Amino acid sequence: MVKRLLLEKLRKSPKSILLVGPRQVGKSTLLKLLKPEKIINLSNEAEFIKISSDLEMFESLVKDKKTVLVDEVQRIPGLLNTIQSLIDDSKIIFFLSGSSARKLRRGQANLLPGRIFMYSMGGLSLKELNYEIDVSKALSVGFLPEPYLEKNKNVAEKLLESYSQAYLKEEVQAEALTRNLQGFIRFLNVMAESSSRILDFSKISTKSKVSRTSIIRFVEILEDTLIGSRVEVFDLAEGADVIKHPKFYFFDPGVLNGLLVNFVVSKDRIGSLFEHLIFSQLKNSAQALDQKLEVFYFRTRHDVEVDFIIRWKNKIYAIEAKANIVSKTDLSGLKKFKEYYPQVSQCFVVSPKETNRIQDGIVICGVPELFKQLRM
Repeated sequence: MVKRLLLEKLRKSPKSILLVGPRQVGKSTLLKLLKPEKIINLSNEAEFIKISSDLEMFESLVKDKKTVLVDEVQRIPGLLNTIQSLIDDSKIIFFLSGSSARKLRRGQANLLPGRIFMYSMGGLSLKELNYEIDVSKALSVGFLPEPYLEKNKNVAEKLLESYSQAYLKEEVQAEALTRNLQGFIRFLNVMAESSSRILDFSKISTKSKVSRTSIIRFVEILEDTLIGSRVEVFDLAEGADVIKHPKFYFFDPGVLNGLLVNFVVSKDRIGSLFEHLIFSQLKNSAQALDQKLEVFYFRTRHDVEVDFIIRWKNKIYAIEAKANIVSKTDLSGLKKFKEYYPQVSQCFVVSPKETNRIQDGIVICGVPELFKQLRM
């Protein structure tokens, strides 16, 4: 079992906790390690129906308890009103988990600073893995704990296929996020195929045969359920005529492969998958350390491009992700970015095929070394 870095922070929290993250990243497992006196699992359909039909029953279930875990609290947003009252009046410490920002926002007025400390959680981070990574495996099955730690490749792939099916059923159909389920499935396939590219709503609309208005809403659904996120362009480089459209990444390369039902790391896919690997590790690592991270990309109308520009601990870093051996031309985007933005703290080219070296002031390194140097 991998020890998650957030555990000590959660243990020391003097307040109730809301832990948010996609499903299957290990939120419930982590919160159970805090040894709550009472566990209420709203992903259990019987428990969900029982409590949603009688919120007063919830009060009787937690009465006289000092610590209570409520799993998937977003399934009953109105429960947050009751939880707020119990925090104020009964001094109960709650450990809440949630995987849908959309539903949690309905109760946001009750999640006031001072009552509940909010933490985010992703898949396994490199630091949690002692900076030991099987890149080939990660490109295929990603960093969700169960698939990554599973030794049987077929089982890991089946877990990710099931994850994708469960997402469609539970997050979209069961929660009525969209009435056009078939249109959403077509959209999701197109998004998966074009992930890591510039987000073009019109093209996605045409390919998926769904209206542009619906596409915008569907992208918001993916973001609200924490399945993916937009990466905006870095526009602080003086004199750079940048493209304004965002890119889109799924939160985990394994989940992306599960959606496509394709776990083969082929030559035509490896570049995009390696970008996803770096993107997911940047997010996972920052969340594990409970530190703020902003991720951008850089591209001008003259095709000067850098995969990731990050703001981390008040410094700017530029990162180019290359799945193969690094050539001189692979440094050109970073060199040009340094001309546009000389304040950049350090530029990196990260590749699983490289040993650590410096060329023209640019650090060329493997995946573990990148995150060690970033102190993530």
